[in-house]
Amino acid sequence: MKVVLEHVTKTFPNRNKKIKDDVIAVSDFTYEIPDGKLIGLLGPSGCGKSTTLNLISGLLKPTSGRIFFGDDDVTDISPEHRGIGLVFQNYALYPHMTVAENIMFPLGNLRGKEKMSRADMRAKAEEIARLVQIDPYLDRKPAELSGGQQQRVAIARALVKMPRVLLLDEPLSNLDARLRLQTREEIRRIQRETGITTIFVTHDQEEAMSISDAIVVMRDGVVQQIGAPQEVYNDPCNLFVAKFLGTPPINVFAGTVRAGKLYFGDDCVLDVPGVSDRDVTVGIRPEGFEVDAAGPMHCALSAIEVMGRDVSIVASHESCQSASIRAIVDADDVKGLSTAVRFRLKAHKVDLFDPATEARIPVGE
Repeated sequence: MKVVLEHVTKTFPNRNKKIKDDVIAVSDFTYEIPDGKLIGLLGPSGCGKSTTLNLISGLLKPTSGRIFFGDDDVTDISPEHRGIGLVFQNYALYPHMTVAENIMFPLGNLRGKEKMSRADMRAKAEEIARLVQIDPYLDRKPAELSGGQQQRVAIARALVKMPRVLLLDEPLSNLDARLRLQTREEIRRIQRETGITTIFVTHDQEEAMSISDAIVVMRDGVVQQIGAPQEVYNDPCNLFVAKFLGTPPINVFAGTVRAGKLYFGDDCVLDVPGVSDRDVTVGIRPEGFEVDAAGPMHCALSAIEVMGRDVSIVASHESCQSASIRAIVDADDVKGLSTAVRFRLKAHKVDLFDPATEARIPVGE
């Protein structure tokens, strides 16, 4: 089931009565979510991603714009008639019910031709429980389960009616790091097996990039960029997107372009053909550095952090806009380093941005 948002905007009255303008939570959101794909809505707290999910679910009504499920306009349809499955950060399981009863609960509300017998409901709950791999625990109460198992029960309950669209709002936030990793892999597996169009809201960029077919990066209610995770990472449209994606984060420098060459201070560090003479903000991914004794970029070495196959070099440079530079290099490249390190830059890992607008500046055009 494809989901289409056409110029969707949502505003709320400003709580500060001295300010007459409404708060714009989502601004002119237009996007077609393809059938059967998993889409990540990504951004910092307050960016509008959960509001967007609530608009799709029907819990909120847009101030303007339309929402379609396939060819059906669902803008004015209530949540219970949209055919959605909704999973929140809070598991919201009924503590007095068993796992099976929690999963079966939505089926008990079916009426008319869709009404099911108790035996059929139990069979359907067992089928979904096997899908999410909690079938051994059907007769347990939620309190007897781990956090990850409880979240699987919540997902099973959302899936049991085979919704047209599955909506997940920060579903992993209450889990520890190991369970987050396991559960996000399970969400991806379940989504692929069911083929249900899924929208996943998170502030964790690693989470979104690891399981999404496409990500939507938002800021202050405005969509910044949409694309496949690796495409957005490699080709950010602006400095905000570049800084938001990536662990460790991108290194940001103040630079100058003169005669097609990029300078940090007096050091010429890279050729940037097609860029006019100007001041620029420069983003360099941690993997964009290569240790080279004859490299053009000279930095003071602060520390070397061993991470197994790779190492993280922590250094400093007067043009860097943060206290330190973090470069990820091969462990063999750090031998002999003491107080200083020289880098050669990988051109495809270096992005230039306008200091005023933060828009990306194309290179080589």
